[in-house]
Amino acid sequence: MAFELPALPYDYEALQPYMSKETLEYHHDKHHKAYVDNGNKLAAEAGLGDLSVEEVVKQSFGKNAGLFNNAAQHYNHIHFWKWMKKGGGGNKLPGALQKAVDSDLGGYDKFKADFIAAGTTQFGSGWAWVSVKDGKLAISKTPNGENPLVHGASPILGVDVWEHSYYIDYRNARPKYLEAFVDSLINWDHVLEMYEKAK
Repeated sequence: MAFELPALPYDYEALQPYMSKETLEYHHDKHHKAYVDNGNKLAAEAGLGDLSVEEVVKQSFGKNAGLFNNAAQHYNHIHFWKWMKKGGGGNKLPGALQKAVDSDLGGYDKFKADFIAAGTTQFGSGWAWVSVKDGKLAISKTPNGENPLVHGASPILGVDVWEHSYYIDYRNARPKYLEAFVDSLINWDHVLEMYEKAK
């Protein structure tokens, strides 16, 4: 299965003022496209061109850094676009998700504080995550393109903290970007969908 750049699930202006048209154009059309193009080339060279992106991520981890970085970033971004929507965010979670956040993460306010802290304290480029691991929700952070798939977990929410995801709109104020993401952008329906698959 060759990697393909997915279309954004909304138009380039949809996430303003929290994420600008310019950010989406650069981030989706340039950065994500580069991961797809490089990933396809490297997957073909490694003889893994027929596998799903999840399989390529798992099989290249720790063995083929170039392929892993591009495949993992492609996987991360396929979902990153869907983890956001116009009028998203806030503390009105679908019932099943609210229950899990309450029991596993100490409630919405603690989830928000811990998730923002994970993204803020990820040194350099990387991601902050909510995953299902051993049947429970967990918050983590990873460097560069690494994701919970390679640590035996299923990501259900992730936020990109590479500078290209926020610098145009927030300059160096990463915590402000993370707050806007949680308060105004998260598409809880996509999180729920991934949660139900991961269980």
